Amino acid sequence: MSNLSQSHKILFLNTLAFSVCFACWTLNGVLVTFLVDKGIFNWSVVEVGWLLGIPILSGAIFRLPIGILTDKYGGKIIFSTLLVLCSIPLFLLPLANSFWSFAVLSFLFGLVGTSFAVGIGYTSVWYPQNWQGRALGIFGMGNAGAAITTFVAPTLLNNFSKNDPINGWKMLPITYAVVLVIIGVIFIVFAKNKKPLGDSKNIKTLLIPLKSVRVWRFGAYYFLVFGCFVAYSQWLLPNFMNVYQTSLVMGGMFATMFSLPSGIIRAFGGYLSDKFGARKVMYWVLGSSIVISFLLMFPKMEILTAGPGVLAAKSGVVTEISAVEIKIDGKVQNVNTKEVSEKEVKSILPVKKSWQEIVVQQNQEVKKKELLAKGITQIKFEANMWVYLVLVILIGISWGIGKAAVFKHIPEYFPNEVGVVGGMVGLIGGLGGFVGPIIFGYLLNSTGLWTSSWIFIFVISILCLLWMHRTIIKILRIKSPTFTKDIEHNH
Repeated sequence: MSNLSQSHKILFLNTLAFSVCFACWTLNGVLVTFLVDKGIFNWSVVEVGWLLGIPILSGAIFRLPIGILTDKYGGKIIFSTLLVLCSIPLFLLPLANSFWSFAVLSFLFGLVGTSFAVGIGYTSVWYPQNWQGRALGIFGMGNAGAAITTFVAPTLLNNFSKNDPINGWKMLPITYAVVLVIIGVIFIVFAKNKKPLGDSKNIKTLLIPLKSVRVWRFGAYYFLVFGCFVAYSQWLLPNFMNVYQTSLVMGGMFATMFSLPSGIIRAFGGYLSDKFGARKVMYWVLGSSIVISFLLMFPKMEILTAGPGVLAAKSGVVTEISAVEIKIDGKVQNVNTKEVSEKEVKSILPVKKSWQEIVVQQNQEVKKKELLAKGITQIKFEANMWVYLVLVILIGISWGIGKAAVFKHIPEYFPNEVGVVGGMVGLIGGLGGFVGPIIFGYLLNSTGLWTSSWIFIFVISILCLLWMHRTIIKILRIKSPTFTKDIEHNH
């Protein structure tokens, strides 16, 4: 019991430290949006995209070396060092007065993103295999740190800027730096060091698992469920402000409603993975990601296109024209006019209207089947904000469960290299968080649609599901060749 209580204490410290690190890691999403919105810095759209992505990049690319160091020296030493060192660039951030100084300091404080590789390796050595899905799921709840930033940071920025609109923002990175130092000291005092068995391996031996295709497949899943989660926790704020004209605080609150459940549900994802198996859970996660991203692809739009027109029933002369009918030699042909409603009715589904506009004139001679009135069809889709928000929350929850399922695989297949493999998978996922906003930005520029990012998610979800399904079928054919032959023969 004492061993388990010690494990739980380490798990609590890990989760606390990770949530604070994650809050710092996604800081630029709110801070840079605020600085540009208030005109404090005149950065271009491209520069903003880079400033959002740079901390995510450094946190991603250093996950592998940090994972290796965790396996070699133990989690307590690496985690406490990371917390204290990353506070320094945050203390210096108020001195930044240009894009480049801001970018360099963002790269340095972005190293807090490597905390995931430390925590995964450090948590897994304290728990038996039948507990690891839950333990890693609970640790992963630290993702909810992104929600702390999107929820608290806009309000803090507004409060700090009340008396000093130009320099008030500088208190925000200082506040974050102080919290990092406090958590670092708590970690030094209360945590206990532990390394995986067989820790005397050299770097070359530690890197052997990276030759496995399995590691890269797990990385692809994590690119979707974690990388795209990180990308959207920053992308949703400008998305809501542009498409639905929300304020910074309200947009931040909506982004929180995406990040928070996704982080918290991760523990439940760990429990489901322990109970039903990570692979079965991943089928549900990838399937729901395909369905929800498909529903989110439809933008707020209005389309006018050719509709059913009115053709002359017989040859003759147009004797009379009114708004609702055309007479040819006394024979009446009806025309649908455009209805002008006093109040626009908002609908969850696209609304279709059709009408006709007369193209002939009085006394004009017409032939049979000649066009008398051209048809026009209007399709209008309001893309209701609340429906959009619910779908965004649902896909976030799905990804939260998926994050736990991906990491349930790692201790099963690589029990003594969790730090290295977790670092590599985390690196690929983190790169998703870095390239996500950049890809979304290019898609937005080229298509003019804010929902184009969901088309990207839809494609990635399908590719991941196909790769996983193909792998499982391949394993089945190797393990049970007679069984698969019977299925194919009967089918």
